[in-house]
Amino acid sequence: MTFRVAILGAGPSGLAQLRAFEAARCDDAESPEIVCYEKQSDWGGMWNYTWRTGLDLYGEPVHGSMYRYLWSNGPKECLEFANYSFEEHFGRPIPSYPPRAVLRDYIIGRVAKSNVRQHIRFNTAVHWVAYDESTGKFAVTVRDLKQDQLTTEEFDHVIVATGHFSTPNAPYFKGLEQFPGRVLHAHDFRDACEFQGKNLLLVGSSYSAEDIGTQCHKYGAKSVTFSYRTKPMGFDWPESFAEVPLLTHVVGKIAHFKDGTSKEVDAIILCTGYRHHFPFLPNELTLDTRNRLYPEGLYKGVVSLANPKLMFLGMQDQYYTFNMFDAQAWYARDIMLGRIKLPAEQAMARDSREWVAREEQVADPFEAIDYQAAYILDLLEPTDYPPFDVLAVADIFKEWEHHKAADILGYRNKSYRSTLTGTLAPVHHTPWMDAMDDSLEAFLHDKQSKPATAST
Repeated sequence: MTFRVAILGAGPSGLAQLRAFEAARCDDAESPEIVCYEKQSDWGGMWNYTWRTGLDLYGEPVHGSMYRYLWSNGPKECLEFANYSFEEHFGRPIPSYPPRAVLRDYIIGRVAKSNVRQHIRFNTAVHWVAYDESTGKFAVTVRDLKQDQLTTEEFDHVIVATGHFSTPNAPYFKGLEQFPGRVLHAHDFRDACEFQGKNLLLVGSSYSAEDIGTQCHKYGAKSVTFSYRTKPMGFDWPESFAEVPLLTHVVGKIAHFKDGTSKEVDAIILCTGYRHHFPFLPNELTLDTRNRLYPEGLYKGVVSLANPKLMFLGMQDQYYTFNMFDAQAWYARDIMLGRIKLPAEQAMARDSREWVAREEQVADPFEAIDYQAAYILDLLEPTDYPPFDVLAVADIFKEWEHHKAADILGYRNKSYRSTLTGTLAPVHHTPWMDAMDDSLEAFLHDKQSKPATAST
């Protein structure tokens, strides 16, 4: 192959793209020259933990939003790579809800078996991407952070795999500047132990609020209050939890809410989501969308309608994660290898509008799961990605939703059956509320492990 591909980011999406090309190479297909730029010092993207917040060692915005004691909030059986099971990686079945370090070990395990690391330039931040109509090529300008040097290289295709959970959406509420306690966005949350004995206010009613709130409760917060914009999460919370309408303003340590109630709080965490933010892209190439199941401006959720040589991975709101990123990466690869021919511009735009319109008819999480399953099946159909039972995974997601509704603090104690191996996950040796050590070693210690039953 004579063309060059730039992959921006070596997190799960970027690694999926590298793995897709490696799979083609193993089948004796010609491969392009690939360069993957990663501003962190190691691969893994968001799954790398750092104590840093704000700016990193080199003055770049900290990418990671991971915190200590984070455990998967969805069954691992829903995110297994079709060509690499958890059982293969760890050599035995493991419980369904691993902590961060275990998931990172699994992600890295697949790519470490191949030779894709050679394509990654670490400590290299992408600063600008420009497209030249006359040459049909992209000029990608990057900074070597260690050397503090800028260089520019040309590529035929650019894959944006930088994720969209790094740039906080942080609304303002009157009085925050004079609040005497701690105010932070979920992006900068690192350790639940900091809030032991504190009355917490979490602004938001989605996954980050739910998880940070339960983590802080687990590690000793005195109370947790969720402030919602549209509707409460509605779980059967313990007595120390409360859900109230949106925060309006703060006077001293007193938080006031839209329904006229108020509460004294010690810290405020803004769990208000993230922005799709691409400061390295010019206006005509950037992806302008909110967090949704089908981002506007993309064909098949991957190909930029502004320039089909530019592709985006993992930009969706997500039920499916790692295996969806794989499906996207295989599809993108096959476009670049000429195996999939893109339709005319108008046909791509029409297809995108149809998927967006279908999303707007989604009424609840169960329909959203089915919608994303249909999207993945659509991506997989023309590729050679190894088969996995997308609909069986959707059934596990639905079971997970029921388990969360039944027991918000205990759903992580449930076990599910792998759609790849058929193995029912064992029960973790320690109930999640009592498992204070989130290390890989503690999780995999099986002295007290017990097999699960089908009704677990």
